[in-house]
Amino acid sequence: MRTDMEKEYLVNAIDAFKRSIIIISTDFKILAANHTESPNEAQVKVGDLCYQALYSRSTPCTNCLALEVIKTRKAALRPGREGIMALEKVSCLYSYPIFSGEEIHSLVIMDFAMSTLERMEERIHRSNGFLSNLIKSAVDGIIAADMTGKILIFNDAACEISGYDVDEVINIMSIREIYPGDGARNVMRMLRCNEYGDKGTLRSYRVDIKRKTGEIIPISLNAAIVYDGESEVATLGFFHDLRDTLKIEAELEKTQVQLLQAEKMSSLGKLAAGVAHQLNNPLGGITLFSQLIMEDYELPEGARKDLERILHDAQRCSNIVKELLEFSRQTSNEMRPQDINHALSQTLFLLENQTIFHDIVIEKDFNPSLPLVPIDKQQINHVFMNIILNAADAMEGRGTLSLSTSFLPEKNRVCIKISDTGPGIPENILPKIFDPFFTTKEQGKGTGLGLSLVYGIIEDHGGHIRAESTVGIGTKFIIELLLDPPSGGGTKSG
Repeated sequence: MRTDMEKEYLVNAIDAFKRSIIIISTDFKILAANHTESPNEAQVKVGDLCYQALYSRSTPCTNCLALEVIKTRKAALRPGREGIMALEKVSCLYSYPIFSGEEIHSLVIMDFAMSTLERMEERIHRSNGFLSNLIKSAVDGIIAADMTGKILIFNDAACEISGYDVDEVINIMSIREIYPGDGARNVMRMLRCNEYGDKGTLRSYRVDIKRKTGEIIPISLNAAIVYDGESEVATLGFFHDLRDTLKIEAELEKTQVQLLQAEKMSSLGKLAAGVAHQLNNPLGGITLFSQLIMEDYELPEGARKDLERILHDAQRCSNIVKELLEFSRQTSNEMRPQDINHALSQTLFLLENQTIFHDIVIEKDFNPSLPLVPIDKQQINHVFMNIILNAADAMEGRGTLSLSTSFLPEKNRVCIKISDTGPGIPENILPKIFDPFFTTKEQGKGTGLGLSLVYGIIEDHGGHIRAESTVGIGTKFIIELLLDPPSGGGTKSG
């Protein structure tokens, strides 16, 4: 037995010790504690729960040393690491039991670790905090998983792209659920071979992931296998959403196609203007002198008919020149609000009595409350006539011609659809139909300028035209015209 003086010395020694020594019951109540003067130490009171007093927690600490001591009935020392993502600073570094007979009466918890170990733990804690913040705030999505597929790291960008909350994923979901189909298996197969770069790495791989909603998202993935010696222990992936990039690429590609088409139209327009100028003068001379001969001389019937044929053919050439001039935008154009239904009906009135339309059924579905559209009526009539004549020619005078108009309020546009039941246009030819001089008609039966002219007129109105076709079923032309005049619209003159 110790004397009272020995006990007093021991208590004074414990109180003078600079590290925390706390005695707790098996239900975590503080029974006694030494006294420390450090302002950074938590203030503990007898009767408080240790996890509340020391860490302001509502439940016992994760991996509590006291619980381990109660379970094993042996002293326990906390190792100097808590894992790569551990952020919680711990003070209970050592604990041992106090027995009363065979039962554990109480426990001692201490933080008297050597200063070197403490400094190492503090550095690890700070490094882990920095690494965690770095991963969390990265612009790219970051996912890490163990070799069973269980997700270990899932940063904010990954949450934003995938639609999952981090609590729904970490240690709960498998990486296989993020990739649709065999996506995860394919990524691992490529990581383990040398065909896609160095073994264990994968760079800028285009793959899809599946959002929480089921939506498929294209991503660019950089991935690697994490090794411990020769053993695979985890996979790490950095990825970013490709939706905006692919959208921009598609818009750039569309713009490039439009620029190429505009360049073709511009080149052909210059050529047409030059040809028209060169032909107009001799055609005017032929017409003038033929008329003078017919007026000034008494001619045999045969000679008069020959001159009439010359005048007719000259007029035909003149009409072709006018079409070339219209194609090259050398005529005067005026934009005015017009009734599209009336323009279509007017074009049909001029055509439906022609022989080629006798066996063609014409179906009309016009929106009666269609708003007026700012157009050059003569040019738009030319568009309708060209497409309708092409449809009749494709059907070889037998089939159904359907015309419809509608209003698209979300686009602030009027839509015109003209479809036929002809043989259709093969898929490899469809993208070329608006190219100048492209034609599928026999030689001498088409110049290939018709649809190019149509394309140019619609684009000049600030609208859009496209064709849809299925071989054996027919072709549909879809025209959209703006209700607001295009920039720079109005009267144009060459």
